[in-house]
Amino acid sequence: MEFISSNLQYILTGISVGGQYALIAIGYTMVYGILRLINFAHGDIFMAAGFMMVYLSATLPMYIALPLVVLITVLLGFVVERVAYKPLRNAPRMSIMISAIGVSYFLQNLAWYVTSGLAKQYPAIPWISDSISIGPATTKIVTVITPLLTIVLVTALVLLIKHTKIGMAMRAVSRDFETSQCMGIKINFVISITFIIGSFLAAVGSLLYFSNYPTVTPISGAMPGLKAFVAAVFGGIGSIPGAVVGAFIIGICENIIKGLGWTTFSDAFTFALLIIILVAKPTGLFGEKMTDKV
Repeated sequence: MEFISSNLQYILTGISVGGQYALIAIGYTMVYGILRLINFAHGDIFMAAGFMMVYLSATLPMYIALPLVVLITVLLGFVVERVAYKPLRNAPRMSIMISAIGVSYFLQNLAWYVTSGLAKQYPAIPWISDSISIGPATTKIVTVITPLLTIVLVTALVLLIKHTKIGMAMRAVSRDFETSQCMGIKINFVISITFIIGSFLAAVGSLLYFSNYPTVTPISGAMPGLKAFVAAVFGGIGSIPGAVVGAFIIGICENIIKGLGWTTFSDAFTFALLIIILVAKPTGLFGEKMTDKV
């Protein structure tokens, strides 16, 4: 109890950051589940949402800027899929991966050009940026609502996948891409919906993340994106619950490490964890062992 009391600030921050990583990680795990592709541009879409908020909030009221940021981020994810991935649907997997890396660098360099490489201050969002006291810890309201909002969004997503026609189609495509196509499932529509959902969650994650860390740079999406990817692998890439659990574990552990005074090693811990999990259990905590058809 003494440990929890003395480190409550870091535990709360860890839970909050874990929720933000989870929202990004779901995008990785959904795209991989259907396309067997790591969307390396996903972290940069998260970063782009941050810059959109900076510029839109400077010219529009907050109640218009917030939904507009989410809408444009969703549109960006859709366009990326249509322009960079759809034409390569039947290409070798390596070609699609190179395209994903290219999109990532394109978005980063576009951000460098638009912002001249200058860091931008993220606007304070009313209410969620206010401070609140929980026991001996003082934190922002966003820290408290992030895990709750993450659970609500993940529950809604699971219900969508389990109990709707589009969810059934997504499950079928993730199981057998070719057979689903032969059975009349609109593959391109399913893939577009997957990117739209992933981009929506990345936009929400961006709003929450930059409310806590209010400096946006062209490489702001790199480290959260990598950690979210590690969370997806840790939980079992392709598994939504696994990505969420992995994200919360990583967020809490890295912030406790900071609380112990080992801030320098907090990022190293995440990637060391990735190596350990790949060696000990390559499919992750909740991942299913895939068998290749002959």
